[in-house]
Amino acid sequence: MISTLLVANRGEIACRIFRTCRALGIATVAVYSDADADALHVREADTAVRLPGAAPADTYLRGDLVVRAALAAGADAVHPGYGFLSENAGFARAVQDAGLLWVGPPAKAIELMASKTRAKELMAAAGVPLLAPVDPAKATADDLPLLLKAAAGGGGRGMRIVRELAELPAELTAAAAEAAAAFGDGEVFAEPYVERGRHVEVQVMADGHGGVWALGTRDCSLQRRHQKVIEEAPAPGLDDALQGRLHDAAVAAAHAVGYQGAGTVEFLLAADGRPYFLEMNTRLQVEHPVTEAVFGLDLVALQLRVAEGEPLPATAPPAPHGHAVEARLYAEDPARDWQPQTGALHTFHVPDEPGLRLDTGYTDGDTIGVHYDPMLAKVVAHAPTRTEAVRLLARALERARIHGPVTNRELLVRSLRHPDFLAARLDTGFYDRHLDALTRAPAQADPGPRLAALAAALADAAARQQAPGPARFGAWRNISSQPRTKRYRAEPDGTEHEAAYRTTRTGPVPETGERVIAARPDRVTLETGGATAPSGGITRHFDIAVHGDKAYVDTATGSYTLTALPRFTDPTDRTEPGSLLAPMPGTVVRVADGLAEGAAVTAGQPLIWLEAMKMEHRILAPASGTLTALHAAPGLQVEVGTLLAVVQDAQTVVQDVQEEPKR
Repeated sequence: MISTLLVANRGEIACRIFRTCRALGIATVAVYSDADADALHVREADTAVRLPGAAPADTYLRGDLVVRAALAAGADAVHPGYGFLSENAGFARAVQDAGLLWVGPPAKAIELMASKTRAKELMAAAGVPLLAPVDPAKATADDLPLLLKAAAGGGGRGMRIVRELAELPAELTAAAAEAAAAFGDGEVFAEPYVERGRHVEVQVMADGHGGVWALGTRDCSLQRRHQKVIEEAPAPGLDDALQGRLHDAAVAAAHAVGYQGAGTVEFLLAADGRPYFLEMNTRLQVEHPVTEAVFGLDLVALQLRVAEGEPLPATAPPAPHGHAVEARLYAEDPARDWQPQTGALHTFHVPDEPGLRLDTGYTDGDTIGVHYDPMLAKVVAHAPTRTEAVRLLARALERARIHGPVTNRELLVRSLRHPDFLAARLDTGFYDRHLDALTRAPAQADPGPRLAALAAALADAAARQQAPGPARFGAWRNISSQPRTKRYRAEPDGTEHEAAYRTTRTGPVPETGERVIAARPDRVTLETGGATAPSGGITRHFDIAVHGDKAYVDTATGSYTLTALPRFTDPTDRTEPGSLLAPMPGTVVRVADGLAEGAAVTAGQPLIWLEAMKMEHRILAPASGTLTALHAAPGLQVEVGTLLAVVQDAQTVVQDVQEEPKR
C-alpha cells in the first residue's frame, strides 16, 4: 500500500493529485523550485522539498534530485503528473531502482512509445490504422502538403507544415535542428498533412492482470501552436462503428506494449471519417477531467490502485453519462500571437455551481512567473447534453473574476459560442480560420466598454470623496457645473474611452444620459435607456476593483480591464520610433548571426530570441532599414519594456513579436 506519495510536478496537476490522496488517506510530498516557494501546490502538500534553482532544467527536470527528495521525505511512491519527467523511461527506472513505487506505465512501455517512428512500427504490426510515411528524399508535388514531426518530441516542437516542394530541404533542416535542441534527438519524419482533420483520442486504463478499459473518446481539435485549448467528451458526431474501431485500436495499442496505468491513444480523423494513429501518451493527460466527469471515475485513484498491484474494479468500465467540456485558461494574449503574460494575479474566482469543476494551481495574490507554462486553470462543465455543458461553461467563464495579467478568457467564451463549435464542426484549423474574428475588439456600437469606463470613473470619484484628509485639486478650478472627464485604455485591444459627468447636489450626472442609481468605490449601478424606453430603463451593476493604475470592472455579461490615462501626455513617456522592446521578462538566448549596429535588416527578419515561460519568442525587424542600436546580448536578463534594439526607417514602424517553440 502507498502511504506517502511524492508528486514530481507542480501547479494544477500536483494540486489535483493531492486532492485524491487526501480522499484516500495518503500523505503528500511536493517538490518546488525557488520560483515556486510559495506556490499553491506547496501550500497544499503535507511536506515539501526544495529543488534549488528556478529553471525547469535545474529543478523539475532533475530526476536525481526528485528521487533524493522522495527518499528524504519518507515517500514510498512517486507520481509524475504530466509534462516534465512523466514520459522519461530513465526516470521511471531510477524511481524503481531507489525502492520506490512508480505510479505510471512500465519503463519499457514508455520507451517503446517515446519514438514516434518506433511507435508507428509497433502500431502497424498491431493492425492500428496509420498514415503512410513519406520519404522526404523522394517526395513529389503529389505528396504535398507534408507534415514534418520530431520523432522524440511533442507539444508542436520540431513540427513544420510544408506546402511547397522547394521549401522542403530548408524546413527539414530547421525541424531537425529544433528537435535536437529541444529533445536531444534530431530525428524527423514526414507524413501527409491532413487538412481540416479532427484530433480525437481514447483514454485507456490498464492493470497488471491483462485488463484494459477503453474509456470513450475525447475531441481535442481546438488547438493553438499544436497545443489543445478546448476538449470535450465524448467526441461529438461519431457513429457507433467508428467509436468501436477507435476503442479496438486503442486497446490493441495498449496490449502491444504491455501497458499499465492511464494512457491516451491519439488519432487524426480525416474529413472522410478515416482514423489514423498519431501517438500514445504514456501518462495522464491534461484533459482527463472530461473523461472522469462522463464516466464518474477518479483516474488518479485508479492509477494508484493499479500501481499497488490491484486489478481494475470490473472487466468493463461503467456506462458513460452526459457530456463534459473543458477549457484551458491561459495567461496569454491570443491577439498578439498567443504571447504569454506575467505578473500578479490579484483576484481569481470562478463560480462554484453544480456541474462545474476547477483544477488550478493558483489563487488570489499569486504571481504568474516566467519559468513555466502560462496555464492558470482548467474549467470543466458536465451536463446531460452537449448544448447544456457548453452553455454552462461559457457562462461560468463569462462570470469569472480574473484581475491581473491578460488571459484568453474572452477567446474561450467566444469560441464556445461560435456557430461552428456549437454545430460541432470541429477541426485543427479552427483558430487559423477564426482567430481574427474571435479576438476583434468590440464594435463601436457595443456600449459595454464605454459603460465600464463610466462606472470606473464614478467609482474613482466615490473613492476620492470618501478618502480621509483635505481634498486635493490640480492647477485648475474645480467647478461643479463643468463636466469632469477621465480617460481609460481598454486592455488588451488598446481602445480608449472617455467618461464625462457633472457633479450636482443630488449626485453625478453622466454626460451620455445614463442615470446613476448608486456609486460606491467598489460597485456602481446605472440605469440605461430610461429616457427613451417606454417601460423604463435597464439596470446594470458594475463591480470595480482597482490595483495601481488599472481598474477591473466585472459585469453580468463580461469583464473589462481599464488602464487610467493621465489627463495630460507626459512628454518623457515616449520611445524612439522603431524601438524593439522586450514584451515580457525573460533572457536573451541569442541574436541573429552578424547582427551589429549599422547592419541592414529587412522587415520580418528575426533579430533577437528571448526565452520566457518555456518558449522562445522571436523579436522581428518591424520594417526594412538600418539597425541603429543593439542593446541585447546572449545571457542578458530583461524586464518588460527593456529596449533591445532600434531599427531606423522612414515610415512609421510597429514592433512585431512572434512566438516559436523553445530551442
